[in-house]
Amino acid sequence: MSKGADLDFWSFIELANKRLADEVGPSHRLATEVLLTLNRTANIVTYDLEASVHRPRGRSWSAFRLLFVTWLAGPLEAKKAAELTGMSRAAVSNLAKTLVADGLLHRAPAEHDGRAVLLSLTDEGRAEMLAVFREHNEREREWVDVLTEAEQRVLVILLDKLITQRDSFAIRGRN
Repeated sequence: MSKGADLDFWSFIELANKRLADEVGPSHRLATEVLLTLNRTANIVTYDLEASVHRPRGRSWSAFRLLFVTWLAGPLEAKKAAELTGMSRAAVSNLAKTLVADGLLHRAPAEHDGRAVLLSLTDEGRAEMLAVFREHNEREREWVDVLTEAEQRVLVILLDKLITQRDSFAIRGRN
């Protein structure tokens, strides 16, 4: 049996802290622990929402994000949709084609720039978002109910601080 077979997430974190101290010496171990935990949490929640709410309806997490942003902020340019969803413009463009073919999204040239594409929900897309969001939001509530309301607000404040302070150091990737 392999050395790591008996590890769970938290025992892996403990092992990682010990091994990193041995391999690279003093490091920012708490930073590693915070970001490993944040990433794992985001992945678990995202997977659960996709598997329990969106996949049974034949949609992906990415499709939900694009429809959600378009539903609440639209009509909007594909470039802005990419920014708000955290996806690349190419990913939004490809996904939009599928959602247009499914009758949920409408694409039209933007009035101010013929090269820009304006995305909006169709009536069918709006009806789907109203239905799916109720189920999605209930699942969100189940997740955060393990925290008190005060803890939920503190978590939002802390995550916001991580996001807004990223300008204090050079970052790569989408904003």
